Amino acid sequence: MNGLSCGGGGQRAVQESVYFGTDTPSGSVTSEAWAQFLSETVTPRFPHGLSAWQAAGQWQAASGRIIYEPSYVLSLIHPNNDQQNKAVHEIIASYKTRFRQEAVLRVTTSVCTSL
Repeated sequence: MNGLSCGGGGQRAVQESVYFGTDTPSGSVTSEAWAQFLSETVTPRFPHGLSAWQAAGQWQAASGRIIYEPSYVLSLIHPNNDQQNKAVHEIIASYKTRFRQEAVLRVTTSVCTSL
């Protein structure tokens, strides 16, 4: 993630968009369970801030069938370093284990930030 030049006092950072499906073998991840996951797992790793919202996701199964699934999207902006990268990996691993998910999509983008 090199090569990005930030002018005007901007700082280089990474924006993570992490997509969490909510269908589980035993039902769906409730809004209460999601809030608890954010509180217990995400916020301690990113106490300076984050954004999260509900989404209407879809994906294509191996059969070609389109699967529609309610989802949550988590947006994180942080320095590009090993500690933060590890924290995102831990969040994803925890969600997959806790809610018995096969996959969680992570999209990482280089950005410039300023306040």
